[in-house]
This record gives sequence, structure tokens and C-alpha cells, in this order.
Amino acid sequence: MKKIILPIAIALAMTVQTAWADAASEVVKTQGAEIITVPMKDGIIDTMSGVIYSQVKTPRNVQGLRMTLMIPRNNAKKPAIVYFPGGGFTSAAYEKFTEVRYALARAGFVVAAAEYRPIPTKFPGLVNDGKAAVRFLRAHAKEFGIDPNHIGVIGDSAGGYLVDMLGTTNGEKAFDKGDWLDQSSDVQAVVSMYGISDLKDIGEGFSPKVVESHKSPSATEAILVNGFSFGTSPGGSILSDPKAADYASAIRHVKGKEPPFLLMHGVIDPLVSPLQSSKLYTALKAKNDDVKFVLVKNAKHGDLPWFQQPVIDRIVRFFKDKLGTPAKGEQSNGISL
Repeated sequence: MKKIILPIAIALAMTVQTAWADAASEVVKTQGAEIITVPMKDGIIDTMSGVIYSQVKTPRNVQGLRMTLMIPRNNAKKPAIVYFPGGGFTSAAYEKFTEVRYALARAGFVVAAAEYRPIPTKFPGLVNDGKAAVRFLRAHAKEFGIDPNHIGVIGDSAGGYLVDMLGTTNGEKAFDKGDWLDQSSDVQAVVSMYGISDLKDIGEGFSPKVVESHKSPSATEAILVNGFSFGTSPGGSILSDPKAADYASAIRHVKGKEPPFLLMHGVIDPLVSPLQSSKLYTALKAKNDDVKFVLVKNAKHGDLPWFQQPVIDRIVRFFKDKLGTPAKGEQSNGISL
């Protein structure tokens, strides 16, 4: 039966192709039509949204944490990068910084953008989530075309804080909670944009009024570490429990075994002082870690300079250098529906 069907299928396909070619030939003759030749330089990038990478379970609730993936459509194993958004620890709007994410995907990386639990979830919830996102990608590396040995992270502001923590806690199993625990959560490269490295000193370098505001129990870093004052929970300022604040700060986890870091900060950042990146740079440098510190002139906090090509190019070059330039692989050239 198969011997009969195969020739029929081939003949049918050739008939359809001939008919299509004839129709196309007639269209080309249309008076006034403009014909252009398109060089095949760029591949296709597929986007998968609403992917649940972790389910956080409590006695009364199951919360699915989402990510969006950009996947270059080829058959190569590609390094992956996870973006974690800023939001002052109060939100995690993960589908932003499209310009940077798209540039990385266009460069050949699989790029994930992941949400995490902001306050009122206390530390280490967001770090648990960040590590779960990395483990998820490793667990599904074959499905998404990822090289599981080369995964980097990038974040801005509170997301910068998170990636600082992910990089400096490589190997610290206490932060691995939830799903995919058979996978490593270690990362191989970190880009932190105006991130926070020391929760006790976010106001450092600013006016006395700003310094004083960060001593308030209602400061977001205080709520992150100590929670709200409610029932038997006293809450408290970030300085009320120095040991807890230190444990929640990346600078206290530096031990000389960190992955490569690129720290970027705006010179005139009015919200997170460049001293936060400077201190982490100094700490990493003192342990002979691979670290670069880039100050962006005239840049504030998440404003226009951060979306310009020189900044984007610097990030792409860093990841290519530390994770490897993604292989092109065999590109798909079929019809996409």
C-alpha cells in the first residue's frame, strides 16, 4: 500500500508546486508591481508567553510564576539569558526592556523574562523564584534549544538586586526551593543595571533626608526583609536586624567563586546610588573575580540612556564573551503559520 501512496503524494506535490509557480508568474506580470530581492540574513525568533516556570504552593493557594521566552528558530544549542525586572520590590512587570531582550535574541541567545514575587512576600522568596527560573530552563533545555551549561542573568534596579544575589549565591543550596531541584541554579554570567548590593545602605551618598527615609519601617527594603508590622510580627527598619539585612545583601555573600559580572550604573541616578555598584565591584575585585564596572554618563534610573544602542551593544558583547557566541545552526526556511 505504501509503495502506491508515495508516488501519488509526490505527483500531487509536484502538481501543486507547478500550479503555484504558474500563478506566481502571472502575478509578476502585473503592471505597476514592484519586485524586491530579499537577502536571507536574519533568522526567525519565536515568542512563547505565559509559560509557568514554578508553582508556589501554600495551604490555601497555588501561585503560578510566569515567563516569556524568545527562541531563535534553529537547531543549535544556544546559551540562555534570564531577565528579571525592577519595580522597587513592589512589582515584577517582566515583559519590559524589550529593546535589550530582542537584541540578545537577535544575537542568537534564548531569552527568558521572568516574574517573581515582590513584597509583601519576604526575603528570600524572590531569590527562591530567580533560582527556580534558572532550574526550569535547565530542566527544559532540550525543548527550548538551550545549552544548559551556559545560562546568564540580567536585571535592573530590584531586578539588579536579584541577579546580584543569584550570582553571589552560586552553590548555596539553602536558596533552592520549589520545583526542578534535580537541576543546578548556578549562573555563568551576570549583568546588573543600577542594582542594589547592600540593603542597609541604599541611601548612602544621598542627602540626609533620603538617608533617613531608608531607616523607616515602611521602606521597601525593610518590608522585604522584616515584613509588615502585623499581629505578632514586629516589622522594623532595615537596621533593626542587621544579621538578616546582611544575609539578604549580595555583598555579604562574595566569596571569590562568583561568575563574571558586568555592573552598570547611571552617574546621576537619584534613586539607587552608584555607590551600590561601586561597593560590589570593589568586593568582587578584592576576591579576584571577573568583574567590569561601567558608569553611564548623564544616565539616571531606567531613563532613556539605558535604551540606547551603545548600552545594548555593551550588554550583548559581554554575554557573547562570557557565555560564548551562539552558534547559528540550521535556520528554518519553511512557511510559518
